[in-house]
Amino acid sequence: MQQIYDLHPDAKIGKNVVISNFTTICEDVVIGDNTWIGPNVTIFPGARIGKNCKIFPGAVIAAVPQDLKFNGEYTTVEIGDNNVIRECCTISRGTSASGKTVIGNNNLLMAYVHIAHDCVVGDNCVLANNSTLAGHIVLGDYVVLGGLTACHQFVHIGSHVITQGGSLVDKDIPPFVKAARYPASYAGINTLGLQRRGFTMEKINVIKDIYRMLFLKGLNVGNAVELIKEHYGHTDEGKQILSFIGNSSMGLIKGYTFMRRG
Repeated sequence: MQQIYDLHPDAKIGKNVVISNFTTICEDVVIGDNTWIGPNVTIFPGARIGKNCKIFPGAVIAAVPQDLKFNGEYTTVEIGDNNVIRECCTISRGTSASGKTVIGNNNLLMAYVHIAHDCVVGDNCVLANNSTLAGHIVLGDYVVLGGLTACHQFVHIGSHVITQGGSLVDKDIPPFVKAARYPASYAGINTLGLQRRGFTMEKINVIKDIYRMLFLKGLNVGNAVELIKEHYGHTDEGKQILSFIGNSSMGLIKGYTFMRRG
């Protein structure tokens, strides 16, 4: 059966790559070995796609950013290995701000996920259906975004975070926690996820104690940070959490109260 697709002669295609019917692959595209590209996929210039990826029908990779400051500058999308990109996902190129949008390895982007310009997504993340990242967002490793999660531009989400479906994220979410309700608020520790990834109960209990100080003792962030440094600043988990807080530019999510919905 004859294959019907549009492959630019300047695209660099690895070994054993499958390109399905009605797919368009433009110039200045690199695709790694053993990647499968389904029908009706569009891959624009500037895409760098790794090995063993699966890209499902209707996905659009490396389209120009939906950003008014974009002025036609040369930018890219860099996608690592072993990623699954499901139906109708859209991943935009970077802008002059960073020059690229980056997605790590072993991620699952479910149907209709949108990743905007200049985002960075770590490894082993799951973005459920219709999750949306605005520009300049950073996700750590092992982040799980529930379906319909919408993230405001510039927010950072730490590693091992899980959000409730339908969350509206307008502040930074520190590592290891669950975020839920409206707007997204601290809802405890991602204990199950941490256990699945080999965290001991001793480490999990340290993380719980840190977040009690930060969210549940009624302290302001500065006082909570000093208390965390005193008790847990020597631990790997404490160092990671303190580093995240110190680098936060959007401010942290709050502990949940019933008054927040009003």
